[in-house]
Amino acid sequence: MRSDIVNRSAYHLTQKQQETPMNASTRAAFGCARRPVPGAPNLLAVAVTLASIAMPLMAHAQQAAQSDSANAVVLESQNGALELDATSVTSNQLGTITEESQSYTPGSIATATRLVLTPRETPQSISVITRKHMDDFGLNSIDDVMRHTPGVSIVSLDNERTIYFARGFAINNFQYDGIPMTRDTAYSAGNTLSDMAIYDRVEVLKGATGLLTGSGDPGATINLIRKKPTHDFKGYFSLGAGSWDTYRTEFDVSGPLTESGNVRGRAVAAYQDKNSWQDHYGRKTTTYFGTLEFDLSEDTLLTVGADYQDNEPEGSGWGSIPILNSEGGFNKVPRSFNPGARWSAWEQYTRTVFATLEHNFANGWLGKVQLNHQINGYDAALGSASSGAPNPTDGSGVSVWQGKYVGKTTSDAVDGYLSGSFPLLGREHELVVGTSLAHRETKRNDYNFVGAGAGNFYEWNGRIPEPSWNRTREQDTIVRENAIYAASRFSLTDDLKLILGSRLTDYRSRGDTQSMTETGVVIPYAGLIYDLNENFSVYGSYTSIFKPQTLRDKQGNTLDPLEGDNYEVGVKGEFFDGRLNTSLAYFQIHQDNYGLPDGFIDGTIESASRAVQGVKTKGYEAEVSGEVLPGWQLQAGYTHKIARLDGAKISTYEPEDTFSFFTSYNLPGQLEALTVGGGARWQSRAWKDVADTEFSQSAYWVADLMTRYQVTDDLSASLNFNNIFDKKYYSISSAFDHYTWGEPRNVMLTTRYDF
Repeated sequence: MRSDIVNRSAYHLTQKQQETPMNASTRAAFGCARRPVPGAPNLLAVAVTLASIAMPLMAHAQQAAQSDSANAVVLESQNGALELDATSVTSNQLGTITEESQSYTPGSIATATRLVLTPRETPQSISVITRKHMDDFGLNSIDDVMRHTPGVSIVSLDNERTIYFARGFAINNFQYDGIPMTRDTAYSAGNTLSDMAIYDRVEVLKGATGLLTGSGDPGATINLIRKKPTHDFKGYFSLGAGSWDTYRTEFDVSGPLTESGNVRGRAVAAYQDKNSWQDHYGRKTTTYFGTLEFDLSEDTLLTVGADYQDNEPEGSGWGSIPILNSEGGFNKVPRSFNPGARWSAWEQYTRTVFATLEHNFANGWLGKVQLNHQINGYDAALGSASSGAPNPTDGSGVSVWQGKYVGKTTSDAVDGYLSGSFPLLGREHELVVGTSLAHRETKRNDYNFVGAGAGNFYEWNGRIPEPSWNRTREQDTIVRENAIYAASRFSLTDDLKLILGSRLTDYRSRGDTQSMTETGVVIPYAGLIYDLNENFSVYGSYTSIFKPQTLRDKQGNTLDPLEGDNYEVGVKGEFFDGRLNTSLAYFQIHQDNYGLPDGFIDGTIESASRAVQGVKTKGYEAEVSGEVLPGWQLQAGYTHKIARLDGAKISTYEPEDTFSFFTSYNLPGQLEALTVGGGARWQSRAWKDVADTEFSQSAYWVADLMTRYQVTDDLSASLNFNNIFDKKYYSISSAFDHYTWGEPRNVMLTTRYDF
């Protein structure tokens, strides 16, 4: 039997200067602002905030110089403690910070239950892409991260919209530092364009997550954990250049703002200008992030912060390439073909402000309150030659969709909870109780839809005039979701733990044409974990599913909430004191009111869906992540799933089987300045019935390579090769009878200076 570890992390931090209790607890973040008018006072405010953090940090650089021995990690084992001077790891109520761990596996996580547990102690499958994994492979966007996440597949609707799938279901639930945000897949507003410069890690919890999210997705939930201020002065500056005139720069500075270190700050800025393998398409992305921590006392921590991102594309498609030509054959065009008009642009933006107050009580309990204000918005003037089926001889028969949509979602939320341990029957157990209040309002303006001929589709170059826009409809939808939740981890024996929890939810939505009220919805959660020996545990878990939908039927009515059950059993392994984790899981999901594509909403070109009952998904997945040998990091996973309705397979446009394998190795001895790595992802055949014709993408591999050379102690150069064999593949749209070519071979060179 293995010993319990503080915060159930495999890592313990020792410092010459003792941290306060609050420094070991949550550094949460939460919030948003609003989109500025041209001339942007908000942009100025963000810039001033960043400068106010960065300038004192630079001024304190000399005073905050790091000593090599100031931070050390002790990895507990049955035979004593092993000190690793080169590694610094910190834990808090969100789990272990991965930025300094140089690991492909987390020490602890809290996404499933708010209890801070190791992956082995969490009775659900979870995949974590750490900061080192992102840095090694140049994963600068959330799309990049999802391609590396075991068990997740990506379906592209066009240049700006991607949908992530896990266990046969679309992932619409996003969390930021554990705070839920629901994504509208029809009108993307920044969620799937998130820049990774401001995040420490991305956690993907597989299966239903209704205990903490309330309206939980049955497939998975994505939790993006922001970077935290550091106790020592540090930072970096990087410059990168790559294929298709891609240029990127990042600046990150962090450290104490006072001599005592009771106030700490962090500022991050990133800018990317990226063109594409697609004709007349490119996107500029600007990202700012600033956060401050205040030790109000030894037991009380206040965190405030803000982040800001603008995504400005040119040549956006709206939908993509029609699959079939007019004769029913495959409508093959070059990978460079872009159906978007040159003026077409689906601009997306996010604004967030957040605050967290947490207090350690004398009895060992923790209280935490999080406040969040966030805006996700879009301004989409779109034109795309994506309607119809081209004649293979003269290219006639295709129309240009032209429309304009402007909208934003303003979300406000409060989440507060208490957590701690309590004695019962001679044993210590853990409990978390909390409440959450959320208010979300979406306002959208629709403009006139204008059809136009595309001429010869095969000679399309996007040069058509932008039409005049007239507003035709305003929509306003308000969603309120209030809940109380509780979860307890009972230590039945030294080796047997039982997690029981429940959430009581009230959900209300009000729109221009339809309203929904669901009160007193109970979402139970149960998990059982048994330690077989020092390395292996078996587990089982159950939760129900409740998910209000934004999908609408042909009459424009919103589908009833998704409902069902989620079951999972498995085996988890933990080796080398938590530096290597493994898992093997079998799952079943039973689903009602599942939305299947059903043409278009009457009188519009918006996708319609129909609700079906009795969808069942079964499958299994395996994953390994962490340090196999000193200097050798690995993350690999295999997933198999089949979703059926009345025995027939559904959701076939995403693969039944996926495999991914990514690794890096820091060479020893005289070659220690060199790190090499690589990986590959594979997916099985995917297909879709289009006009009584089965269109498919056969199984394929995509391989990547990376290398990094440490020129000096502070300067490094990295080279990333993606799709090194230039594999041609495409994604089949789940919403339209369209396909999208995958990214061809490309390369990125990045230099980084750490200070």
